[in-house]
Amino acid sequence: MTPHWLTVLNRQVVGCTRCPRLVEYRQQVAREKRRAYRDWEYWGKPVPGFGDPKARVLIMGLAPGAHGSNRTGRPFTGDASGNFMYPVLYETGFANQPTATDRNDGLKLKDLYITAAVRCAPPDNKPLPSELANCSEYLDRELEGLKDVKVVVALGKIGFDAYLNYLTRKSPPYKNRPLTTLGAASGWGTRFNKAAYVFKHGARYSMPDGKMLLASYHPSNQNTQTGKLTREMFVKIFEEARRFAGAPS
Repeated sequence: MTPHWLTVLNRQVVGCTRCPRLVEYRQQVAREKRRAYRDWEYWGKPVPGFGDPKARVLIMGLAPGAHGSNRTGRPFTGDASGNFMYPVLYETGFANQPTATDRNDGLKLKDLYITAAVRCAPPDNKPLPSELANCSEYLDRELEGLKDVKVVVALGKIGFDAYLNYLTRKSPPYKNRPLTTLGAASGWGTRFNKAAYVFKHGARYSMPDGKMLLASYHPSNQNTQTGKLTREMFVKIFEEARRFAGAPS
């Protein structure tokens, strides 16, 4: 059952019109459609998070795909990235099925929640800094509400930076606490130093909020079709996530 706070948040996300450029683009895509989906009624709105509200693992993505999530209304659903990711989530025990085609396909996630740095499909998959800032309020509320999360899997540098920026905004409560790392970060000052955390596939950091941050290349076509991100590499990320979260295998 979805908790009340998350229902309210998702309703506000879906109704958001803060970014005129993104509103215009997602609505234009929904009107014009892609030929392969001309019979679809596109979602054409901001896409809320999806998954288990009690999840110990959280996926931080980039933004909805123009003809994937923007069409289906659910993260990584109906596009090549999802076709690559969901079989891996199924294999590693986080999903009840390996396919994701639409919001009524029966897909359920266990111990995993998926969100994104930006909730609307951006032109060329490149949100502007102002658009990331506009979405940050929703992200902050979501991350604060998902109290059982122990591991954050950041897909791509924008997702990685989105989590670092969240900690930057929330840094005062962690002021002067010691920092333990499993990566390149070293030291902790009066404010969170996000420059100490370097994005690269497979990097892992123990963060000052007590969570483990794992970095992965994004499962986009440009990464998977070129071999930059292989299925084996992606499986390893989620096997690590399960281990660090303390979830049974």
